[in-house]
Amino acid sequence: MGNSGSAVKVCTDHQGGINWLSLSPDGQRLLTGSEDGTARLWSTADSQCRGHFQGHESYITFCHLENEAAFTCSADHTIRKWDVMTGQCLAIYRGHTSIVNRILVAKDYLFSGSYDRTARCWSVDKEKQIQEFRGHRNCVLTLAHYSSRDVLEEEDEEEEEEEKVSRDLLVTGSTDCTVKVWWVSSGRCYQTLLGHTGAVLCLILDAPNRELFSGSTDYTIRTWNIVTGEQLKVFKEHQGSVICLELVNRHLYSGSADRTVKCWLVDTGERIQTYKAHKHSVSTLKYHAGILFTGSGDACARAFNSKSGVLQKIFRGHKFIINCIQIHNELLYTASHDGTLRIWDIRGICKRNKRRLKKERSVQGRSSQKGSLSRLFNNKVGCMVQQENGE
Repeated sequence: MGNSGSAVKVCTDHQGGINWLSLSPDGQRLLTGSEDGTARLWSTADSQCRGHFQGHESYITFCHLENEAAFTCSADHTIRKWDVMTGQCLAIYRGHTSIVNRILVAKDYLFSGSYDRTARCWSVDKEKQIQEFRGHRNCVLTLAHYSSRDVLEEEDEEEEEEEKVSRDLLVTGSTDCTVKVWWVSSGRCYQTLLGHTGAVLCLILDAPNRELFSGSTDYTIRTWNIVTGEQLKVFKEHQGSVICLELVNRHLYSGSADRTVKCWLVDTGERIQTYKAHKHSVSTLKYHAGILFTGSGDACARAFNSKSGVLQKIFRGHKFIINCIQIHNELLYTASHDGTLRIWDIRGICKRNKRRLKKERSVQGRSSQKGSLSRLFNNKVGCMVQQENGE
């Protein structure tokens, strides 16, 4: 059983629940988006608030941080771009007619998904809508992006001439139970993936292996071939909605409303581990250095040995659901609906886990060496027997 941990710092600047937490690519800053309609920028070096972005007319649903710019989307139907250094609003993207609940930045594109049943593509540098993706019968909840160059061989390509110019594709998951794949250049739907019987809550893309994973309120995770649209596998053991997914080294981790996380072998579909101890839904998860960190509706974060499933630590202190977690420099950041950002020292857990992994590798090495000597000995004995028998 894990022991309880206490936060090294509690940041209480927000006046409302924190809905999302984003880490910059260089790891120097964090961005929080809140129910109070503002976003705040934090330094990972000293955990101080370095920016306060104000301007949205309603709560912020999601945020994304680049090294020099921050992006927020809101229930006010807009997306905003902010200068990280000055806090100035650089652009307002208008066009959606309902809550914008998800954004994704890729290359020079900004993608958004909304309760207005559409996804949209914007130019990052201009307040200009490039494309609208219309076809879902209900709200768009989750997004993923890839290039056909990542997955298509020359002989597989059947794109129209205009689509060869831009080979980017957008994947959208909706409460209409479908996943759709769209050509960004034309807005044309390339694939509609049918099979789920509940809302699609989360997507994970593995472009090099041509696979897409979707989690749903129908309690299942489904794997799809993103070139053919074929459904490859259905993972069925959860007893509640699948809320979050993480893919690491062909191991798929799924967090659910059934209060568990499960680990699956992607190649076989086998469930190899179940992580219990949560007293409410698992709302978010993150794999780091052999440890699985989870956030839950029970207001606790937890650390599990990813291999054995053993609970190593419980992080208590939040009052409401933990909506998002991030890890940087062996610090765990948890953002909650209670309005606080809490920072936890996880060096001890990481150190213990590294020692354990080192010990396991050493044992495996000796075992492998013994196995090799044993095989060598058996081979020699076999040869001697064959020689004696005149074979």
